[in-house]
Amino acid sequence: MTTTDTHCPYCALQCGMRLAPGAAGEPPEITGREDFPVNQGALCGKGQSAAVLLAPAARLTEPLVRDAAGVLRPATWSEALDRTAEAMRRAAEVYGPDAAGVFGGGGLTNEKAYLLGKFARVALGSSAIDYNGRFCMSSAAAASRAAFGLDRGLPFPLADIPHTGCVILVGSNPAETMPPAVRHLRELRENGGTLIVVDPRRTRTAELADLHLQPLPGTDLALALGLLHLVVADGHVDEEFVAARTTGFDAARATAMAHWPERVEALTGVPVPAQREAVRLFTARPTGMVLTARGPEQQSKGTATVGAWIDLCLATGRAGRPYSGYGCLTGQGNGQGGREHGQKADQLPGYRSLEDPADRAAVAAVWGVDPGHLPRSGTSAYELLDRAGRPGGVRTLLVMGSNPVVSAPDAGHVTRRLQALDHLVVCDFVLSETALLADVVLPVAQWAEETGTLTNLEGRVLLRRAALAPPPGVRTDLHVLHALAARLGHPRGFPEDAEEVFAELGRATAGAPADYAGISYDRLTGEPGIHWPCPAPGHPGTPRLFLDRFAHPDGRARFAAPTHRPSAEEPDSAYPTRLTTGRTVHHYQSGAQTRRVAALTAADPGPYVELHPDLADTLGADDGDLLLVTSRRGTATAPARLSKAIRPDTVFMPFHWPGAGRANSLTHAALDPVSRMPEFKVCAVRVEKAPPAGEARP
Repeated sequence: MTTTDTHCPYCALQCGMRLAPGAAGEPPEITGREDFPVNQGALCGKGQSAAVLLAPAARLTEPLVRDAAGVLRPATWSEALDRTAEAMRRAAEVYGPDAAGVFGGGGLTNEKAYLLGKFARVALGSSAIDYNGRFCMSSAAAASRAAFGLDRGLPFPLADIPHTGCVILVGSNPAETMPPAVRHLRELRENGGTLIVVDPRRTRTAELADLHLQPLPGTDLALALGLLHLVVADGHVDEEFVAARTTGFDAARATAMAHWPERVEALTGVPVPAQREAVRLFTARPTGMVLTARGPEQQSKGTATVGAWIDLCLATGRAGRPYSGYGCLTGQGNGQGGREHGQKADQLPGYRSLEDPADRAAVAAVWGVDPGHLPRSGTSAYELLDRAGRPGGVRTLLVMGSNPVVSAPDAGHVTRRLQALDHLVVCDFVLSETALLADVVLPVAQWAEETGTLTNLEGRVLLRRAALAPPPGVRTDLHVLHALAARLGHPRGFPEDAEEVFAELGRATAGAPADYAGISYDRLTGEPGIHWPCPAPGHPGTPRLFLDRFAHPDGRARFAAPTHRPSAEEPDSAYPTRLTTGRTVHHYQSGAQTRRVAALTAADPGPYVELHPDLADTLGADDGDLLLVTSRRGTATAPARLSKAIRPDTVFMPFHWPGAGRANSLTHAALDPVSRMPEFKVCAVRVEKAPPAGEARP
């Protein structure tokens, strides 16, 4: 192995890192790359320890199949692939093509996401495809498309953040979820800008803020409308911008005026003076940004909530201008690229639509198929899982890059649906909780063992280079798709070579909203990423969107004009407390990777319930006591962690762990009507001290 410049396998920052040979028998050594503009050499603990799992002893190195006794046993690749292809063929013959489906992930490279979508629609002829990114950025994507005509997580580089006047950070905790990004917030304040953090918890990020607004979970929409009310009432509307570059303001103003400060305080718990201070800070300087993350987005009204925050940007003229705008802090490593290239149930590569005849024809021409043979839009991620094993649902499912047994809402129900499948195949490099349920487990290569592109939260397309060969017995996801397609009668059209796949992706996205036609591996080798759209080889890419016009045909942005409504499940006498969930600094997503890294597990060994001391007093609970948290869907048990950082009416649980402490045993699958995002971020629970071991509850 030689020294290789590449990128981190974790979050959407895609920090630049350098891998060098380790000592004999040791994993590669990782250092941050100072030449990469996103992290400038900084890495978090997850990135620094990412090479640990490259050791063969830490991962799967041979296929597994379930035998007649129900036990997973080693198998050859031929046996595992033959079984899978036969199950897919049988499901389609007996139940129809939509009975064979795929479930992808926001960590897959662009090449894998693209080929997975093609595999579903061409090799399977199935509409049954979606991915776990539906659980992450879908509400922000839907709101951005409605407002601007285009969804790109950040329409500007991260490096612009220190130069704006004020940032409102809504439901995001980058100090723990993407620590290298925090320097941009520190530089913002050093430059005289201000930071407002909106979060029910006083997180490490909130500690950095000039102002912390602490709303009741599920009320971010009311808060945004209340701030817009004050913008209108206090004369801060940029009338010239609104008239020249937007449409729909009259309706937005009318809905905002129905959310006066005292009403918003009653709904959210945010005092009127704090609301007024937020508006003062946001309008004190001519530039500003609103950045959202999962807090406001993972709600059954997430699209409307993000739309309301975008309305605040539009009304004040803080969009479509330098150092201003709305952005989504995308979570997963390729959450941006993963949602652009065909993993979503309703999309074709480049953000093309399955329901648009011209889009279908453009992609079908690249794929060499009749547009009429492409399936129509399928169902969203949770709906696909909810219908698994039922009449009209999938009977066999290929899962690639996801662990829904831990990460899906109402995870106990999802687990039962996966168990009801006729055949489940999982591609992974560790034996995840979902893989443990599978009929076939395929051991696939990791980030440092294969070359591919990813698109970070800025829309910057990056080349993540292979640094070493995978262990014997391990193959790539692209090989899996190629081999399965061949067994299903499609020996051509599913290349194993990532560069060949990317070249085809460029052709399939040419002229589309997310146009990659001008990007190549050769260009990416010599540049620190290229921002899409990039329609031609000589095009420099587009770091900043919307400076001249928005992406709607008339060039104008649209106000959303939503109105507040309650969460799908409000507390009552039986379930009087709100639960919200999130991540910790040492773990990532379902924890399938980070829970296997000793240093990370030592720092953060297991689940917990964060609660305010006042709530603990009413329960008679002390720090470390085992608590029983119950919702209408299930129960979780974890030790108490007392903190004044959280509201007394709310508890917080991280969602990285399976088993008794699985937070998603509790969460609600109520779906946003537009994005189909489940309501992870708020549900009603009952919290009690767990009875001593061996003692039943009264």
